[in-house]
Amino acid sequence: MKAKFSTLGLLFFILITQNLHAQFGFSHEIGVITGPVAFQSDYGQRSDFETNSGNVGFGIGIVHYLNFAYKADCNCYAKYSYFNDHFKVRNEINYHVTNFDHFGDEVGEDSFGGFILENHKGSSKVLEIGSQLEYFPLSIRDFTAGAYKFSPYVSFGAHFVTFDPDSTTELGNGDIFSQVSTPFGEGPALFGQFAQGEGENNSGIDRRPGNTWAITWSAGTRYKLSALSDLLIDFRWHYYTSNWVDGLNPDPRPANRADDWIFWVNVGYIYYLD
Repeated sequence: MKAKFSTLGLLFFILITQNLHAQFGFSHEIGVITGPVAFQSDYGQRSDFETNSGNVGFGIGIVHYLNFAYKADCNCYAKYSYFNDHFKVRNEINYHVTNFDHFGDEVGEDSFGGFILENHKGSSKVLEIGSQLEYFPLSIRDFTAGAYKFSPYVSFGAHFVTFDPDSTTELGNGDIFSQVSTPFGEGPALFGQFAQGEGENNSGIDRRPGNTWAITWSAGTRYKLSALSDLLIDFRWHYYTSNWVDGLNPDPRPANRADDWIFWVNVGYIYYLD
């Protein structure tokens, strides 16, 4: 299934690329990005600093840009327009992994629910493919020519997302229970905190892989390293149209108000191919 969607995404990208090339002409840039991912999920307590700082994963991506200010076919600048001097199309494939723990006031309480929260662990592996339209307030042509070192931008786009969550509960302290790892849905730990929902066994837990979409937006800047290379610093938000990306979606629960989303700080290296 993942290969099918990847193939469809590649074909779609080729068609769009050919159409843009016929209308505008462009050159190419490629690069890599990497950095920490703060995953805002149903693990822990929302608006809690310990939750936000604790559930942090790591991501990496491959990026490709269509630069309309320069035409590779003639090795020359394109005819000036505001669009080709201030916009680029960014295509990318991202992969990030986050391990989850529960944080907040309820964790560790002297109750069965507090015990479950303290010992419930999770993770999610997420693959994304999509595009963004980037807007540069300063001239792309002038930045390429070295008129200034920094070129800030903002962007907006969409990604197709495939995710693979997992979760377990560590039961026991060596005195009452033996140390085992029991998946939710197979033991008594399911009851209480996550007993209701639309996941596996009508619970708030679902460890099955799935697909969804992400709305993405970001703000960042490029720093000119050389005539053919830039350093990238990017602050990104991905809002998923599903609340199952982390594998946890209990209902009802007051803290469970929004779909999953991430905040990703990354740095990257961009190389101009043409």
